[in-house]
Amino acid sequence: MTNIVEYQVEGKVAVITLNRPDARNAINGEVASGLEAAIDKVEADDNVWIAILAANTEGQQRPVFCAGADLKAIHSGQAAALNTPRGGFGGFVYRQRKKPVIAAVDGLATAGGCELVLACDMVVATTRSAFGLAEATRNLIAGAGGLFRLPRAIGRAAAMEAILTGEPFTAQRAYELGMVNHLVEPEKATEGAMDLALRVCKAAPLAVWASRKIVLAAATESDETLINMTNKEFGAVLNSEDTKEGLTAFIEKRTP
Repeated sequence: MTNIVEYQVEGKVAVITLNRPDARNAINGEVASGLEAAIDKVEADDNVWIAILAANTEGQQRPVFCAGADLKAIHSGQAAALNTPRGGFGGFVYRQRKKPVIAAVDGLATAGGCELVLACDMVVATTRSAFGLAEATRNLIAGAGGLFRLPRAIGRAAAMEAILTGEPFTAQRAYELGMVNHLVEPEKATEGAMDLALRVCKAAPLAVWASRKIVLAAATESDETLINMTNKEFGAVLNSEDTKEGLTAFIEKRTP
């Protein structure tokens, strides 16, 4: 039986794959619970330092990373199942976690699919990819974080235009505006995301996780709060075995 959300670990990297290509990888209750369970595995496994969120686009005429909510599920009265208490939409967009997730996007990420991407920490996208929040054209609003995360990702002016018109924007445009970290060739999104993940894994995990926490808080917290957070995390990291090994390796001129 095919898993609707696939999970595999390659070294220190977990690869989570949405696997509903015939339904444009739309989010239903099974995907939401599966994605939440996958993040549970990432957070619980000390050997996993970082994760990649990808999607199976095999057999699609036009590649779609995720089309957002499964409208058939909503129409059949299953709308509540698309959200989980801990993760919100897709079991992911509001999920508290300490480990970074890289979105590997090959194709269209629209509506809730775009919001999944915005909930990730970094984005690798193919040149044929596009993003959009088209809800306003259907007398709806993006309800899974897109309205406040997109302005942070691409700036207020560009986000306002994208949200109010509902028009998609290309991966190239997203890259130019700072939402996408790296552009890669079609069908190379997961490969590109893995390259980035392995680069992150060259750094110490505790330092990576602590740094991520503060960078995310910088969007909403005051300088005073951020200074206190930095001092607290700095002390915790400094007293860790990882730091002791890192300093010793530096002195001995070797890889930690």
